[in-house]
Amino acid sequence: MHLAVLGINHKTAPVELREKVSLDEDRCGTLSRHLLDDAGISEVVPLSTCNRTEVYIVASRPEVGRREVMSALAEISQVELRDLEECAYYHEGETAISHLYRVAGSLDSLVVGEAQIMSQIKEAYHAAHKRESTSVLLNRLFRHALEVGKRVRTETRIGENPVSVSSVAVDMACKVFEELEGRTALLVGAGKMGELTATHLVSHGVTSFIVSNRTLSRAEEMAEKFNGRAVPFEELNDYLPMADIVISSTGAPHYVLRKGEVERAIRRRHNRPIFFIDIAVPRDIDPGVNDVYNAFLYDIDDLNEVAGANAAQREKEARKAEVIIAEEVNDFLLWLSSLDVVPTITALREMADKIKDGELEKTLAKFDADLTDKDINRIEALASGIVNKMLHSPTVELKRAANERGGYLYVESMRRLFKLNGNKRKERQKSEHSKD
Repeated sequence: MHLAVLGINHKTAPVELREKVSLDEDRCGTLSRHLLDDAGISEVVPLSTCNRTEVYIVASRPEVGRREVMSALAEISQVELRDLEECAYYHEGETAISHLYRVAGSLDSLVVGEAQIMSQIKEAYHAAHKRESTSVLLNRLFRHALEVGKRVRTETRIGENPVSVSSVAVDMACKVFEELEGRTALLVGAGKMGELTATHLVSHGVTSFIVSNRTLSRAEEMAEKFNGRAVPFEELNDYLPMADIVISSTGAPHYVLRKGEVERAIRRRHNRPIFFIDIAVPRDIDPGVNDVYNAFLYDIDDLNEVAGANAAQREKEARKAEVIIAEEVNDFLLWLSSLDVVPTITALREMADKIKDGELEKTLAKFDADLTDKDINRIEALASGIVNKMLHSPTVELKRAANERGGYLYVESMRRLFKLNGNKRKERQKSEHSKD
């Protein structure tokens, strides 16, 4: 039994490689079948998101798992093996368990604390279970990982306070308006950051968008994405009073919205507030807008400052999450230690008894026929006594290891030293049927 994970993520591989190695449902199935056909791999769970592709396995030997997964992943993704090897990581045993728990707790995410990873892990596991590519070990590991992720989000505040500029902007807008459903957003410029902020607004219930850009065709493209309305840039001030939220991200070298224009828009709105998000450099909106009653302006520095403070708070919560994960890894290792103890002791005893019986049979056949039953019993007792004394210390140590962190290493070593792995998969499958 050897639990391991091989993968790439946003920290180790460029997006060009991550795109190629990304696995849809069909490729996950193909990869799993390919690996399970190998005699050394008994369980497989692929996990693929926009920022990572990982393959969790149970293998008979570490070198088999790494080699087979690396080759299969490169072949299915149609990438050069050396390109994958340069970016891939491979974790074994305790480190693999800890890695999955950190992924589930969103500590290994591009944005620490994001919530989507939990559902992605759940979907990946359920798909693998449906393909019958999991058994006792990965079933227990992934179910436990989901519990760990839930505990992290329940006992820490790691998911609170957004840390990206666009999400911070939307969070600030929520504080101004309490809720954003039914609000109208005006997008000035058609840059990527403005588009990302608009996407966050949609997730908070904003459905009405006005888009203005110096190039009207570009404004029309953006408006189509958000089911909005494109307006000429020259008429921007005419539409300003209609907006509850203004997101400006042009490349203009001067202000495109000035204090006087905002004052007039607020008056036409009967002093209803407007929230301005200026994410352009140089700035698009006159800082004097902050002096206008019921005009709320945040520029890129303001948003970065809030995002930085929020990131620091999440980092503090991440340290609490690491403590939780360490506890849960220890619990899993204790379970893992106990999993194979009884079957290993039984297999060790059976192996020793088989050797003893074979040697007795050969030895007794060499004696004269006048050996009495008492003599035979004495010889058999001697052989059994030697076997019992030889097995006493290993048996005691295996039972003790079952209650210790990392004790599974004792079990694995015993099985490998005495070549006891022959019926292990059958034992696990039998155990899994009895549990499920």
